[in-house]
Amino acid sequence: MQDLYKWSLTKIRKDALMSAWMEDRREEWSPLTASRIRFLLDGVAFLVFCDEQRSWFERYFLTNINKSDNERPILPFFSLRSMFVNLDEINTKEGVELLDDMLSLAFPKGYLFFYIGRGGTSFSQIAKSNENSYMWLIDEHSENAFYLDGKDENLDIKLIQLFKLFNSSISAALFDEIVL
Repeated sequence: MQDLYKWSLTKIRKDALMSAWMEDRREEWSPLTASRIRFLLDGVAFLVFCDEQRSWFERYFLTNINKSDNERPILPFFSLRSMFVNLDEINTKEGVELLDDMLSLAFPKGYLFFYIGRGGTSFSQIAKSNENSYMWLIDEHSENAFYLDGKDENLDIKLIQLFKLFNSSISAALFDEIVL
C-alpha cells in the first residue's frame, strides 16, 4: 500500500496530458486532498458549488462522482445550489452564519464546502467560512485551496483531469490501495 503522494505520481504519469503540469503540483495536491478524503471516509458530506463560469463543471462533477461504473458505494456529494437556491444572495457574515445553521441541522455528521471557482467572490467567502473547506481556487492563493490560473487556456481540461484524479483517489482510499 502506498501513500497518496506516491500513488498519485504513478496515476499522473499514466495520463500523458496531465503529467507535465500535475507532476510538479502534486506536493500541493496530495496532502490537501488526502486530508479531505479522510473527512469523506468519516461520513462528512461534501457540498459542491462553483462560480457561474464553471456551472458546467458543477454538473459534470455531480453527474460523474457517483456513476455506477465507479463500482463503489454512493458517496455524500451534494449540490449546495440545489439545497439553497438563493445562494447568490448570501453576501454577509450573518447570511453565511444562517446557512451554516441550516446545514448543521441537515448534516449532523458534518459537512464541508467543496468550491471550484474564482477567489475574491461571495462564493469563495462562503467556502472560506468553513475551516475544513476544500477549494480549487482560480486566481487566488488561500489555505485549503489548490491554485489554478484563470488565464490558462487549458483550465477546463485541467478541471476535468483534477476531477479524474480526485475520483480515482477516493476509490483508491475506499479500497485500501493507498494510505492517507
